[in-house]
Amino acid sequence: MPSTSLPAMLHFNLLDEPLIRWRCVAHGELYRSSLSELLAAMVANKVRDFPALRPHQRHPWHAFLAQLAAIALHRAGQDEPWTEASDWRAALLALTPDDADGAAWCLVAPPERPALLQPPVPGERVDDWKNVLRAADELDMLITSKNHDLKAARAYRAEPDDWLFALVSLQTQEGFLGAGNYGVSRMNGGFASRPGVGVAPLGAWGARWIADVQTLLAQRNAIADQQGYADDDGHALLWLLPWAGTESLGMASLDPLYIEICRRVRLAADGERLMARVTGSKAARIAAKDRNGITGDPWTPVDAADDKALTVSGAGFEYKLMAELLTGGRFTQGAAWRLDGWPRDASLQLIAQAAVRGQGKTEGYHERRVPISPKLRSRLAGLQRVAVAEMATQRIAAIAALRKLLWSALVLLFANGDGDERNGSISDKAGRFERPFEQGEDARFFDDLALEAEAEDAERHALRMQWMEGLVERAERVLTQAFEAGPRSAMQRYKARAAALSRFHGGWRNPKDAVLKDLAHHHAQQRRDAATEPQGHHHA
Repeated sequence: MPSTSLPAMLHFNLLDEPLIRWRCVAHGELYRSSLSELLAAMVANKVRDFPALRPHQRHPWHAFLAQLAAIALHRAGQDEPWTEASDWRAALLALTPDDADGAAWCLVAPPERPALLQPPVPGERVDDWKNVLRAADELDMLITSKNHDLKAARAYRAEPDDWLFALVSLQTQEGFLGAGNYGVSRMNGGFASRPGVGVAPLGAWGARWIADVQTLLAQRNAIADQQGYADDDGHALLWLLPWAGTESLGMASLDPLYIEICRRVRLAADGERLMARVTGSKAARIAAKDRNGITGDPWTPVDAADDKALTVSGAGFEYKLMAELLTGGRFTQGAAWRLDGWPRDASLQLIAQAAVRGQGKTEGYHERRVPISPKLRSRLAGLQRVAVAEMATQRIAAIAALRKLLWSALVLLFANGDGDERNGSISDKAGRFERPFEQGEDARFFDDLALEAEAEDAERHALRMQWMEGLVERAERVLTQAFEAGPRSAMQRYKARAAALSRFHGGWRNPKDAVLKDLAHHHAQQRRDAATEPQGHHHA
């Protein structure tokens, strides 16, 4: 197959060729579809998953499909997604009127013309670009640390959709990677991440996609007004515009749902396989540095206090951040966060996804889903949201207080009953041993919170005390499991264990920490009740 140095060659046309692999919801059969056919299958909610899609590519691919569909529907004046592939094909082709032959939807096209997610580079010899990539995952945005996180450059037998997903990931969620390698506009700085946070119905890919497409159509004008975008004539598919790497686009020139690119890359056919050539740029594609990632991205929460887009840390979506996203007022949510307008009995979930980036490395892909029952949704969408937020805050404080108490007891255990918290090695060891406690509470946090949030007012105190008692039991279990790692000699062993248990029990029964006072009072009342209970009722 000729290389891209020969003109007028178009290959791997996503509009017409069955290049995208997906599996069916009903029986898991593997299908291969064009992009047009895939969108029709999504409308019918037939798509279970994409076998070639890697976990960190899930949100970029979902966002790409949702933005693309919403742009096409808006430009066609259509309110509802088309059910036929032929209608989708016509609408997508109408978005690229200067490329009626479908070049802008091909993975390979001549350099002076757009190819999918690849801007034209007229007048340049792409064959002179030094950076040549022959594996699809080399093109992707992941930076692995000595191949420990994920083996790099292994997809040499990649199929076209491997390259497609890598392209989408690179161009819509990549960050800064040294001089000439700028990141996307939709993140707070080059070492941040583009999060994917939203509320979605339980179910297959199509259910969330349809919901988000409809939300994007309904909210595009509001996004345009808030962010200062062009109304109807803004640039939507940024790979259609030539880019020599020296000029940036102003935000005011963009469509509110724009699909961006951040790197100069061109795919080429190398025999039966694909390859890529990449080169740097002297400027970011979009002039958005002063935005701090605030672009109206439907899936990006904004930290209202700092006026910055959410940047997920290496800890990922741990329970404290998720509680803030679910109940708190710290973040202004994007359009994809919607609790109203659903059927009354709809079972929803909070979805949070992000590939976390550090300087010169990745800090993991993080994804978490929290079920939102109809009753919990009514609480969160109504006046009781503040009460639910307070429940979450109190529980987080209780876990922190028990964790601190557990750590203190572990220090005493490992110091043979004569604990000195200034001893660094003992403190570190205690930290390692108490970590499973908080990890366990993280895993069960939202199930426990939902029980209290969904309960009637009269039941909530009893549920809270029941949870607190369980919290103490689980912390004590971690402490006793650590006994085996304590001192070995019999005299020191018993002394250390007794001292650790004494500190632990004394800490929550006579707490200095105000968070644990309710539990201490509850426990004391139970003891008083037991003491005054008639003898004949002890075995009732």
